[in-house]
Amino acid sequence: MTARVGVILIHGLGGTQYDLGSLHKILQKAGADTHAVTLPGHGTRPEDLIPVHAEQWMDLVVAQYRQLQPQYEQLHIMGMCMGALLALVLSERVGQTAMQGKLVTLAPPVYIDGWSTPWYAGVRRLCYLIPGMASRMKVEEGEPYGIKNTLVRAVVKAKFERGDNFHYRWVPLACVRQVDRLRSWAIAAARNIKAPTLIVHAREDDLTSLRSAEYLQATIPDARTVVLENSYHMICVDNDRDQVASSVLEFFGFPPMPERTRNRMRGVAAAEKSDNA
Repeated sequence: MTARVGVILIHGLGGTQYDLGSLHKILQKAGADTHAVTLPGHGTRPEDLIPVHAEQWMDLVVAQYRQLQPQYEQLHIMGMCMGALLALVLSERVGQTAMQGKLVTLAPPVYIDGWSTPWYAGVRRLCYLIPGMASRMKVEEGEPYGIKNTLVRAVVKAKFERGDNFHYRWVPLACVRQVDRLRSWAIAAARNIKAPTLIVHAREDDLTSLRSAEYLQATIPDARTVVLENSYHMICVDNDRDQVASSVLEFFGFPPMPERTRNRMRGVAAAEKSDNA
């Protein structure tokens, strides 16, 4: 029997479905089908991002939505970081209504102005103008990796050092240029979004300040915002991950996550950390 509810999950720049932590498992337990996309240029090596354009990411998520939509009474869209930008534009393009599904944006980088943003971020657009420079320049992932929890941060650092393929260690500046294009599309799309929208954002986000959430809250006609008080950018794996999951479940109309499920998820996370230590 075809499930009533589906959720498209869109990861961030250089990432994988693991950007969204245990959300896919939690949603499945609640009764939803989850569909995690792998964006062009991802899941292989960072160099594969160099020739990719934002249109290719958008084409993929639009095609995924069109393919899945007839199977569900409700098809929700959820994105993390760059995936949130794609989710915003996707929602506007497919013209979602409340009957068709809802939109969740997790740490949407409408503005790249967080407290850990490097000084040279403001001059990146000048680099775009120099032929070949954006393809050669690497934007490295560095501490705190968007994570406030010191134990989780240590696990992520160890994964990077081992070369685990859960997230790229660097991305080309050419790819950041495509994110900047996506940001402009998302800013323009926000006022036309029909879907009820949940914005989840950390007050201490190191990549993108609360200004991003405030813009979306003020611009999207039907929006609500949850502000997290104990996380950085990677909110699905940081200290407030349970609050993120609870907020998403409530917004989608699912029952709250049982305490036993929260404890089990914590146990799974602890076991994964032990295995990877």
